[in-house]
Amino acid sequence: MPIYNAPLADMKFILNDVFNAEQFWQSNEKLAHVDSATAEAILEEMAKFAQNVTLPLNRTGDEEGAHYENGKVTTPAGFKEAFKQYAEGGWIGLGADEEWGGQAMPKMLTVLADEMLFATNPSFMLYPLLSVGAGMALNSYASQEQKETYLPKMYTGEWSGTMCLTEPHAGTDLGIIKTKAEPNADGTYNITGTKIFITGGDHDLSENIIHLVLAKTPDAPAGSRGISLFIVPKFIVNADGSLGERNTAGPGSIEHKMGIKASATCVMNFDAAKGYLVGKENHGLAAMFVMMNYERLSMGIQGLGASEYAYQNAAQYATDRLQGRSAQGVQSPSKPADSILVHGDVRRMLLNARANNEASRAFAVYVGQQLDITKFSTDPEAVAAANNRVALLTPIAKAYLTDTAFNAAIDAQMVFGGHGFIREWGMEQCVRDLRIAQIYEGTNGVQSQDLIGRKTIKCNGEFIAEYIAEIRDFANDLDSDLNFIKDATLDVATEIEVVTQRIIERAQENADFSNAVAVDYLHAVGLLSFTYMFARIAKAAKAKEGQFYQDKLALTHYFIQRVLPELSSRVAKIKSGAEVIMSFSEDYFTNQA
Repeated sequence: MPIYNAPLADMKFILNDVFNAEQFWQSNEKLAHVDSATAEAILEEMAKFAQNVTLPLNRTGDEEGAHYENGKVTTPAGFKEAFKQYAEGGWIGLGADEEWGGQAMPKMLTVLADEMLFATNPSFMLYPLLSVGAGMALNSYASQEQKETYLPKMYTGEWSGTMCLTEPHAGTDLGIIKTKAEPNADGTYNITGTKIFITGGDHDLSENIIHLVLAKTPDAPAGSRGISLFIVPKFIVNADGSLGERNTAGPGSIEHKMGIKASATCVMNFDAAKGYLVGKENHGLAAMFVMMNYERLSMGIQGLGASEYAYQNAAQYATDRLQGRSAQGVQSPSKPADSILVHGDVRRMLLNARANNEASRAFAVYVGQQLDITKFSTDPEAVAAANNRVALLTPIAKAYLTDTAFNAAIDAQMVFGGHGFIREWGMEQCVRDLRIAQIYEGTNGVQSQDLIGRKTIKCNGEFIAEYIAEIRDFANDLDSDLNFIKDATLDVATEIEVVTQRIIERAQENADFSNAVAVDYLHAVGLLSFTYMFARIAKAAKAKEGQFYQDKLALTHYFIQRVLPELSSRVAKIKSGAEVIMSFSEDYFTNQA
């Protein structure tokens, strides 16, 4: 039977000791209502919900799945009741503005609450997650009347939200979408087209679903400059806020997927459905990116949650599983065999996962802090710097955290041996559910191209230079008894600085270069980021006494010696360039002769 114990001690350590969250919150009048006691109480309540409500529904939801019949989608048994409890607890609006019924909690805190839901039931978490993302887009770009109409009920869970971007022929290249928006005399639009892969496109959890749909008006410019954003509700909302007639928008089917089977992934058909323009015509992509960037960080949190869940179960299994004897001699003479924890390879897999979890959690909170600065700070320079940092690190948060999490989940599955392949132990579902996090919201390859192209080459390395400067300043301030992490951090910073300059120069010489080395560069910057996080963890742990903190230092040593050496291979691949990749003809890939 799979287990999960919310890592509250680790979460509190990251907030209180590594990032001094209370001091950060109290120094900003817009966050002064948050203190450590409040934050810890929220995390403790979420831990109870995750462990007692969503975890028991994880396997049954996977086995039952979402169902489509006669134009309607139903969620697995227990989901509707769990969603109601989640909504009534105020969780959907945890980070939303108080004006719309939210609790205005900082992102530093909400990422940790999200982690627990993703760890225990990623399919369930996706339903409210899309509502939160849609709410953010509306809060940024919708009219006051639209906000008043939709946001309060979305945050109470009475209504939910979606994002409708992808079409059968248009995924990453949204500029070629075909969905049309024909204007009506009353200022509304008729939306016609088909969208695919729509998470929560239909379900039975809320009484209305507010679809945010990308479409093009008749005279729209070609490409992404001609995209507009529309609100298309499942049920038309009357002037008094009540629900009217059913809109001509609905699911044509649901996808049969490898994982997250309890999450309804719909093909959505819009047949002259009534829509309402959000913002200005041809400015829809900017509004949708507010939502997409939020979702991309959330996918990183999905990875972290899965990795934590996988680690906990694998560590418990390794403790209980008796198999063979230690190379050092019998360790448990009263038992027929020693636990498999005596074997170095089992420890390697578990420590890889544990190191990933510690660094990923710190990194998620760090990115959350940058987002809080962009939202709440009144210092224009601080906001500008934080916006640059968020732009740089969003692809890292999405791609590196999910890549490393998937590797960690595979390692955890391997600890189980054959039992890891068996349904009852939960590891095969964990791996299946996690795989999508590397794919949706822009594949990790696309995230890598974004990092190396728009966020590095296009700005001549300005964003990464600012980040490296911060990391160097922090490392140079470390005490001499932390030289092991100080030296490693400074060395990695220099290595990334040098390879970044090489990339900028080579990209001017060979148009294929940046695309060919993008994934390796993203992983290199990811390793820099994790090293920085462990430097912060080590500094906080060194100031404390007790085994808990000594373990943090020991894990930092493990990361430096056993994980960080991967940087050398990533840099070597970048230096090899694009030529060896692009030298093959297109015929080579299908020529079986």
